[in-house]
Amino acid sequence: MTSRRPMLFAACLLAIALAPSARASDPDAQRWKREAAAVTIVRDDWGIAHVRGKRDADAVFGMAYAQAEDDFNRIETNYLTSLGRLAEAEGESALWQDLRQRLFIDPAILKADYARSPSWLKALMDAWADGLNAYLAAHPEVHPRVITHFEPWMALSFSEGSIGGDIERVSTKDLQAFYGNDPAGALAQFVPPSSWAEPSGSNGIAIAPKLTANGHALLLINPHTSFFFRSELQMSSDEGLDAYGAVTWGQFFIYQGFNKHIGWMHTSTGADVVDEFAETIQRKGGKLFYRYGDALRPVTTREISLAVRQADGSRVERRFTVYATHHGPVVRNEGGKWIAVALMNTPLPALQQSWLRTKANDLAAYMKVAEFKANSSNNTIYADDKGNIAYLHPQFIPKRNDRFDYTKPVDGGDPATDWQGLLPLDKAPHLLNPPTGWIFNTNDWPYSAAGPDSPKQADYPRYMDTVGENPRGLHATRVLTGRRDFTLASLIDAAFDPYLPAFARQLPILIADYDALPASDSRKRRLAGPIALLRGWDYRWGITSMPTSLAVFWGDILWDKASKLDTAEGLSIYDVMAEKAGPTARLDALAEAADRLEQDFGSWGVPWGEVNRFQRVDGAIKQAFDDAKPSIPVPFTSSRWGSLASFGAHRWPGTKRYYGTSGNSFVAVVEFGDKVHARAITAGGESGDPASKHFNDEAERYTTGNLREVYFWPEELKGHVERSYHPDVP
Repeated sequence: MTSRRPMLFAACLLAIALAPSARASDPDAQRWKREAAAVTIVRDDWGIAHVRGKRDADAVFGMAYAQAEDDFNRIETNYLTSLGRLAEAEGESALWQDLRQRLFIDPAILKADYARSPSWLKALMDAWADGLNAYLAAHPEVHPRVITHFEPWMALSFSEGSIGGDIERVSTKDLQAFYGNDPAGALAQFVPPSSWAEPSGSNGIAIAPKLTANGHALLLINPHTSFFFRSELQMSSDEGLDAYGAVTWGQFFIYQGFNKHIGWMHTSTGADVVDEFAETIQRKGGKLFYRYGDALRPVTTREISLAVRQADGSRVERRFTVYATHHGPVVRNEGGKWIAVALMNTPLPALQQSWLRTKANDLAAYMKVAEFKANSSNNTIYADDKGNIAYLHPQFIPKRNDRFDYTKPVDGGDPATDWQGLLPLDKAPHLLNPPTGWIFNTNDWPYSAAGPDSPKQADYPRYMDTVGENPRGLHATRVLTGRRDFTLASLIDAAFDPYLPAFARQLPILIADYDALPASDSRKRRLAGPIALLRGWDYRWGITSMPTSLAVFWGDILWDKASKLDTAEGLSIYDVMAEKAGPTARLDALAEAADRLEQDFGSWGVPWGEVNRFQRVDGAIKQAFDDAKPSIPVPFTSSRWGSLASFGAHRWPGTKRYYGTSGNSFVAVVEFGDKVHARAITAGGESGDPASKHFNDEAERYTTGNLREVYFWPEELKGHVERSYHPDVP
């Protein structure tokens, strides 16, 4: 007869082992219940969360919980990325991305930053972590890939909400070559054609009261990001918080949006705020030094340990010794010099600025928050209920000696190349209520932001801009100049104006190339039909437009050819297409485009809506597209052709159609008056769950620019409530 004593003993040991954990979780559960009782989440008929709490911290608890309900996977993935832990979930493919992140993000430093945070911010971070942990405890069916418990300090790893932050300027391929001792040839991988790379950025437009029908300032909020990168929600409290807009998954502040009094739109900047320093390295006595002036300074070294998931689910540790100088971490070797990168790395001020601007109630308050100088990657378009409109350059702009070209690595051994502190805000390009009555930015330079009333390029150092104008900027100037009596509706029309200025420049050159062909040239007959189609085009996109299809195919093919040409003269790719590509390349690209359309669609005369499609059939972060599955036609094009409404699309493996993954992601127009009023749209829908009716319920409105009413005020929300509840906590 087998004794039961070992089994009972084991059970007792298990109970003893579990008891401390259970006791430790009791205070958490009690705290979560108190926080949940102080929060109400109202879901409107689009599934959008309107979160109200007694305190700001309660609102943060509720919005973190609501975001997790909508798409926990995207929250966790963002923090795996920001903490440098993505390889724990995705394996070796994410290793170098993680190392890049950890060169700048050190958990030990973030924990120290949390400990020294002001009490109000610490309360918000605590509430954020509580909201996510309470969600996981209440939903055991949700299985995190890695992060099963969120710590408050983790919020500091992701403190600035832009897509493609400064850290992403560092090449992971170069990092692998340097720290992996991997020859460049071993890093070969599929490189997408240049035409697959959608220009990053956004559109922002502010209209002064003198140009509006109601005498109220207007604001266009139009970020161009990868789809489903942000959620849309409202958060308010009894402590003066009441903000609405786009929230990057997992963050606890409205990144682009408005409150009762002001609105703010961020556009990716062309200012140079990330610099590389070429360091001369010497080894003495077994130690590494770098030259600085007449002296040698020791190279800083530290160890970074990364966990990497294996195919069988286990994890192995990879350890790296990494190097840095006073300029920043070393990221590659170039010509025998070690290249160190300097960029903004101030998580604590950045998180404070990101939160406090959502509570600013006028321009003076907004500018006071801007003095944190912890926004490096974005310009800002601003409007308020007092009728002010404004443009701000990034607030984090290092002062430098303008005789050096910081678009290339500078000599790190020359003290004159060092950053000399940060510029005062009024020393950067800025605008307040220009006489033109409008301000815009489309990720181009600030020197056309208000037409003739723009900042003057000659008044500022070269490093204030590295991009110049772009076709969207020319388009924005066109739709804003000379117009009056703007309304919410007409600003939406402007945001979806179908003109394509890049083709208005490029196609007359192509047509002239064709007209110059001798009658005996075989291309004269072969291209007669396509040229006739383009010759009669008004350069406007549309679902039924055949010239749009032909022009985009031609443009994408020529773009790839032009990107391989020598551009040492500093020409833009648009200049290369127009001036350096030459008639043969341009005409051959048209023939290739016509052939591709015939091959894939049976004719070179194909309506653009047959080609260009929006498809969302699963909740994966990296979608797989399928011509056999449902999709919706999209009339607007890539922003590279100057379309203000952006849809970054191309063919994918196994598809003939173009499917978009970036561009217009959240669009809002806001009117400031006695009471703020807005319309908005989100790509697809608010939920990341394909089973939810809010997974794709905004898709058709999205593709047609039919923005819905925003229920900002309680009386607007009345009659549109789908569900009202407190967060469910265990």
